[in-house]
Amino acid sequence: MQLNNQTYQIQGVDVLAIADEFGLPLYVYDADKIIEKIGLLRSSFAGVNLKIKYAAKALTNVSILKLMRQQGVEMDSVSVNEARMGMLAGFTPDQIMFTPSGVSFEEIREAIDMGLQLNVDSLSLLEWVGQNYGGQVPVSIRINPHISEGGNIKISTGHADSKFGISILQRAEIKAIADQYQISVTGLHIHTGSDFKNAGAFLKGAEVLFALASDYPNLTFIDFGSGFKVAYKEGDHITDVAELGRQVSAAFRDFCQQYGRDLELWFEPGKFLVSESGHLLVKTNIVKENPTRTFVAVDSGLNHLIRPMMYDAYHDIKNISNPTGSEKTYNVVGYICETDTFATDRPLPDVRPGDVLSFENAGAYGFSMASNYNARFRPAEVLVYEGKPYLIRQRETFEDLLRGQVDVAVLNPETIEQVR
Repeated sequence: MQLNNQTYQIQGVDVLAIADEFGLPLYVYDADKIIEKIGLLRSSFAGVNLKIKYAAKALTNVSILKLMRQQGVEMDSVSVNEARMGMLAGFTPDQIMFTPSGVSFEEIREAIDMGLQLNVDSLSLLEWVGQNYGGQVPVSIRINPHISEGGNIKISTGHADSKFGISILQRAEIKAIADQYQISVTGLHIHTGSDFKNAGAFLKGAEVLFALASDYPNLTFIDFGSGFKVAYKEGDHITDVAELGRQVSAAFRDFCQQYGRDLELWFEPGKFLVSESGHLLVKTNIVKENPTRTFVAVDSGLNHLIRPMMYDAYHDIKNISNPTGSEKTYNVVGYICETDTFATDRPLPDVRPGDVLSFENAGAYGFSMASNYNARFRPAEVLVYEGKPYLIRQRETFEDLLRGQVDVAVLNPETIEQVR
């Protein structure tokens, strides 16, 4: 989002005009920013056979999935319903990686019947695949490398105590099961978490997978997951993707030469592709001056952006109604009946009731983790594509809150009175 002549714009469209047209609160996504991130990844890994698999859990709107497919990006899913959405967006089953975590065998069977690429996360699942399908279903193996790097522990997935992946210490057991049932292992996968600032974590993971690859002669790909760090505020240290591409590509080319043939190099970026594209626009309800704090209360809350409360995540906030106002310090809070804080002691241009604020980096895990807590509606979603805003999800209504609820007749007032 750019400030032009004191007006915040996305692709030349006034953000306040978008707010007026579609109402608040509102998620707005910039398609150009998503396309830019895809291009950065491709150019950084230009020397290898790269395949990008968008981690759809970050933002699963079908229109976003269609944009990814339009740009030649494939898909990573963690549930069969995500995969179904991908197929509605035009992905073919063979373009969708399915990486479950502790799901039922019934869902695994459904994914196999759909023709998805199965990524095996546990020895018990590998055994089940062997017992039920033998060598008929090609799989990749998700390895836990016991690497602990990156950001918040809640988003770190590669350490020894993580629930994700099969421990590298169980290498012999993996091979024994695969050999016993003649399972076709076509890929090796690793995802150690998020917010890696340099290539070190990826190269450590690469060493683990490259060594393991000698157990499996029929591999077609190595999958490094993701974890690229994005900027949440000015001056944030981010992953140098170009340098990452240079180092990892060189290591991968050396590995392929030793392995005896070229494989595909896969990445599964989610947050990296969509985070910076997203803006959650909200309206200031009240400015509440207490003796020790001044609170800005907005028409949104942790039900629309849970990351600050769940991960202590920092999101930049812009006052797009009064960008040149004198700076003051505020606690920005939501309307949920819980401790619901977006920012503490945050300097902002003078905020007045009715001002529109924008929470930045709201493209990843904003709507996808949103809820109806406190019986609140989830916002509409808008995609700005080629200089025009498009509604890609309608705002919820009261009828949406009631959908699926069943009115039990014995609880009706007249029935209760008859019982008495």
